[in-house]
Amino acid sequence: MSWISSFWRSSIGGKVTMAVTGLLLYLFVIAHLLGNLQIFAGAEKLNGYALMLKNLGPVLWFARIGLAAVFVLHVVTAIRLTRANRAARPVRYAYEDTMKATWASRSMVLSGLSLLGFVVYHLLHFTLGVTNPEHHALRTPDGQHDVYAMVVKSFSNPAISGVYIAFQLMLFFHLSHGFQSLMQTLGIHHGRYTPMVKRLGWLLAAAVAGGNIFIPVAVLSGMVR
Repeated sequence: MSWISSFWRSSIGGKVTMAVTGLLLYLFVIAHLLGNLQIFAGAEKLNGYALMLKNLGPVLWFARIGLAAVFVLHVVTAIRLTRANRAARPVRYAYEDTMKATWASRSMVLSGLSLLGFVVYHLLHFTLGVTNPEHHALRTPDGQHDVYAMVVKSFSNPAISGVYIAFQLMLFFHLSHGFQSLMQTLGIHHGRYTPMVKRLGWLLAAAVAGGNIFIPVAVLSGMVR
């Protein structure tokens, strides 16, 4: 296994690891969004989807553990690459604002760590029911976990909705630059295609973050009740 460690510690290995783990996480947030959007189809649809996931049993927990491992590897690799880049250039540029790097690209580690904190909160909130146990305890008439009611009750609280919306904005910046980095790692980096890749990255990130934001906004506005 030493060759795996050597590959991961190399510059190329680190970039490949970031690309692969980033792609897997990107696909997950899209799938997660598609599942959550079923709230607009009504309580029966969303609760049925949640029950289907629950009935997966060990498979669901295996997927969760695997996803957590991918997330941790992504964060650890990002920190390692950032430290390596700083070590290679110990003297910072005198005029940071003149660099072409955007805020999103310069704050990837910060936004990534912020999103890590948000994921922990999200799990404590909706999955484990630690932060708002009264919402997590809601049940349907047949005794099943009422995910629909839990979501509506939670997002009816402006403070909770505000937290989710704020972190979705952070997710937007992280995904938009992450997509561009992935394309560059794959070799799609050319003056002719880069602007197109940048616009596509912004559109995809806006679709994911916007879709997530639309849910609490719909609840607060009374569209979903």
